[in-house]
Amino acid sequence: MELTLQTFLIVCPLVFLGGFVDSVAGGAGIITIPAYLMAGIPVHLAAGTNKLVNGSGTLVATLKYIKSGKVVWRPALLAGVGALLGSAVGTQLAAVISEAALQALLLIALPCVAVFLTIRKDFGKETPEEQKVTVSSAREALSACLIGLVFGCYDGLLGPGTGTFMIMGFTAFLSMDLITASGCSKVSNLASNIASAAVWVLHGQVLWMLALPAVCCSIIGNYLGAQYAIRGGSKKIRNMMFVVLALLFIKMAYELLF
Repeated sequence: MELTLQTFLIVCPLVFLGGFVDSVAGGAGIITIPAYLMAGIPVHLAAGTNKLVNGSGTLVATLKYIKSGKVVWRPALLAGVGALLGSAVGTQLAAVISEAALQALLLIALPCVAVFLTIRKDFGKETPEEQKVTVSSAREALSACLIGLVFGCYDGLLGPGTGTFMIMGFTAFLSMDLITASGCSKVSNLASNIASAAVWVLHGQVLWMLALPAVCCSIIGNYLGAQYAIRGGSKKIRNMMFVVLALLFIKMAYELLF
């Protein structure tokens, strides 16, 4: 495929923006996949290039969260294993389940999630050490595995918003604050991205000439976004989650109607 200057001018800035948003609250694919398609990249090449590029950016954001001490390793790694398995299962289910049916379910679920976040203003806020809820080791392990498995499966089926849903899972079921949940979600989402990217590379569905500069944009966006989230605290992550959920709702509604 022949690449033009216009291709790079469309893709690279939006990949940077997607990386920034993703490192704060997940949801890079909501921005980056349409960018590739808008630039005229065929669907499979767009998906493969996107996974490789986003995976590279997620790696940088993950390292930033680790360096800042915002990753709880046990649940993060267990969720990562679950995400690897879930992604494989989800890819298989994608051939059987109607994508339109899944999008319709999401259209119902997304406003409910937004209402929940609006009502529960304390959701994911950092709490003093003495007030934190203690989660048993068995519950932590089971919850982490299920978070990785369920949302890894979603990543294989559809993909957009996976990181956002993982953050909510860590917050809701393991009582993490949003910053720590974001750090743990990066580890598990990275595992899912690596598995998916490897498959696309093996199938030759990566546009390398575009991927290399896009990787640089994604890395810069993810680094700056992670820094923004860590310095800004849970409030900034919470606000960005509303943006991601709104973008995902608009994307799904558009695809179903048009």
